[in-house]
Amino acid sequence: MLRFILSFFGGIFTMLTFGLVIAALGLGGVFYVYGRDLPSYDVLSQYAPKTISRIYSGEGKIIDEFATERRLFTPAEEIPDLVKQAFISAEDKNFYTHPGYDPRGMASALLEAIQSRGQELRGASTITQQVAKNFLLDGSRRGLDGISRKIKELILAPRLEETLGKEGVLELYLNEIDLGVRSFGVTAAAQSYFNKSLSELSPAEAAFLAVHPKAPYSYHPVRNREDALERRAFILREMHENGYITDEEWEVAKADPLRTVQGGDFPSHFDERPPRDYFTDEIRRQLSVNFGEEEFFNGGLSIRATIDEELQKVAAESLQISLEQFDRGLGVWRGTGKSVPVETLTDEAAWRSALSDVRVARDIQLENEWHPAVVLEISDNQLRIGVEGIVSTEAEPQVVPREDIQWMRGNFFDNFEPGDVVHVRRMTQDSDGAFIRWTLRQVPEVQGGFMAMDVNTGRVLAMQGGFSYQNSVFNRATQAMRQPGSSFKPFVYAAALDSGYTPATIVVDSPIEINTPQGVWRPQNASNQFYGPTPLRTGIEQSRNLMTIRLAQEIGMGTVAEYAERFGVYDKMNRVLAASLGSDETTVFKMVAAYAMFANGGERVEPTLVDRVQDRYGETVYQHDQRNCVNCSGYELASGEAPRIVSNRERVMNEITAYQLTSMMQGVVDRGTARRSINQSVPIAGKTGTTNDTKDVWFVGFSSNIVAGCYIGYDTPRTMRGASGGGTCGPVFNRFMTKAVDKFGGGAFRTPSDCQFIRIDRFSGAKLPDGATGDNVIAECFRPGEEPVFGITFDGGFGVSANLPLFEEIPQASRQVTTSTGGTATVGPRATFGTLSSGGLY
Repeated sequence: MLRFILSFFGGIFTMLTFGLVIAALGLGGVFYVYGRDLPSYDVLSQYAPKTISRIYSGEGKIIDEFATERRLFTPAEEIPDLVKQAFISAEDKNFYTHPGYDPRGMASALLEAIQSRGQELRGASTITQQVAKNFLLDGSRRGLDGISRKIKELILAPRLEETLGKEGVLELYLNEIDLGVRSFGVTAAAQSYFNKSLSELSPAEAAFLAVHPKAPYSYHPVRNREDALERRAFILREMHENGYITDEEWEVAKADPLRTVQGGDFPSHFDERPPRDYFTDEIRRQLSVNFGEEEFFNGGLSIRATIDEELQKVAAESLQISLEQFDRGLGVWRGTGKSVPVETLTDEAAWRSALSDVRVARDIQLENEWHPAVVLEISDNQLRIGVEGIVSTEAEPQVVPREDIQWMRGNFFDNFEPGDVVHVRRMTQDSDGAFIRWTLRQVPEVQGGFMAMDVNTGRVLAMQGGFSYQNSVFNRATQAMRQPGSSFKPFVYAAALDSGYTPATIVVDSPIEINTPQGVWRPQNASNQFYGPTPLRTGIEQSRNLMTIRLAQEIGMGTVAEYAERFGVYDKMNRVLAASLGSDETTVFKMVAAYAMFANGGERVEPTLVDRVQDRYGETVYQHDQRNCVNCSGYELASGEAPRIVSNRERVMNEITAYQLTSMMQGVVDRGTARRSINQSVPIAGKTGTTNDTKDVWFVGFSSNIVAGCYIGYDTPRTMRGASGGGTCGPVFNRFMTKAVDKFGGGAFRTPSDCQFIRIDRFSGAKLPDGATGDNVIAECFRPGEEPVFGITFDGGFGVSANLPLFEEIPQASRQVTTSTGGTATVGPRATFGTLSSGGLY
């Protein structure tokens, strides 16, 4: 009997042992099969997560950020223990003791599933397994794929811990996980939920972050408040039981009311920086090309912008003022074109909710902030409105009186309907800011662009690409290709001055007729008058079209085009005479950069919106300023000695030519087409531009250190009646430069050392005695050994140009014309002008 019993149990033992061996071999085989083709986990040691790229002002203030995943990487040693403990308590309380997988946790999860008959299923994955899944595996959950993935996790987890260590695994986990509200990693989430750094979080706040890993968008602090509080309470209890927080800390944390940014308890970190504008968006556009979109949006770049925030506000306001003035002068009301359902108007909560969903500009600060509002009621004498985010009071009733809209044409009642969404702003007293009334505003249909930069470094200080970025993100300073009109003429004159002409050279100002495929082209001066033989200086000061065309024909359009391309105005300019009047298209960005080379004495300068770019590790990967300081290595300089900066910039034009042209353009401001709109305490040079039919108006000008340019026109070109380069764009430049001069100063334009000054009659071009004085006298700079030769007149030539054969001259007899001094002169037959596009600009 005993032998039978021993034999029986021996057999069972043998079977069990054999079964265990077979099971072990089978399990080993499974692990061997699945372990052969696992992905390499060595790459995790070079982990570089998608991280926010940030743009900083010169003062180190964050002004914008870009990211596909909003993440701020924080090394494990900089993450507070409290935050780590909250996530460990929520997700893997045995993290510091298990080898990468948790047998006890797996057994506990299995037992719960059996006891609940499958009703209570919870994951048993450790933090290390989650890292393996998120970084190295595909995240499959169902069927054989899910089982396969779990086996691979079990194999990879111990290897990860052996390679990275516990803290390395935690670093990956806490920086990678999605924690809701489009925030990835604990640092970004702390900022998004509480506007705090990790070190500022309380136990309750740390526990709330740990609520989200398994269901990032199911525990919103407002929409899912009760579920969030229940989950937070569980985590706090675990933290207390695990010894991470004291009894007192637990009691305080349990009573925490869950205050968040989303609930309005804290200001959002987004409120601490200005809304996105044309400047930072242009940085995004340019750096996405230079570095690639993937690196820009995910590379954690630190970008130091050239922007001067004070001047940027002035630039925006200066352009907005002129755009709104022109728009209101037309007397046409267009509004926003948006409305809210009429049925919501009787319920304040309903119309406020509907209004908040309407997409209109909310970034306009012209004079006072512009607010979206809805028309609630229309009466004979006023509009009753509801203003977004503001409650009507007795001191500030939300009505727009009829007197405020007298500028509109048409019947008062025809312009508005209940439910219309409009813009309004407070009208206030200039003296003390006291409220007067709400005034109705609209985003102008006419648009424009403005840019200002340092003439020596190319640093762009301000850029405004339209009336409002939120209304239209199209940047008219860099993207709008428009005809510069007469603002292009300085490049024709620059080519002439470098070709041996002088500011005193005489060119005939008389009528021209050219046959073109589109018919006879008769370019005109803006005054519709002709002034006979006139010096170049007067030609540019008064923006004489006919002189410019004759001059372009004299020196050749090939030479003019080469200059325009050398200065970067055009990539490839049309070699036709109409292009000498600015008929080709370019941008404000290119024109301002080109004028900077006049201002700095003829050296190439490349415009930049960025001083420096650093990668996520702080290494500089781009720096704009490549100049060298020769004597900056010592700690001290000798008395009276200044740092000497050496630049190897290319010279694009002769220094004397640059000075001559600058002096001539200073005449444009002092007594020419810009004299009525530019008034500064320092010398200013510039040029107006008004295209045919007044479809585009320009002014580009500069002081000794800052260049700025403005363009205004409709996005779909059409006539702007009453507009002009000097009258419409000039004031934009003038308002901006008033502040720029206050901040950066200015002085006389630098005179080349080898300038030879000779007094000239600016009306006739005749040489005058050294002591001559009067309004007609001007001291012109000539090259050494060069003197004006009086009596020679250029008219563009008389023969048809061999290389421009498309059009022929229409002969005409000599005629009497009015000269620049008011007298008369006889001008011979018109010269031939060769190939010419139709149009003609002034």
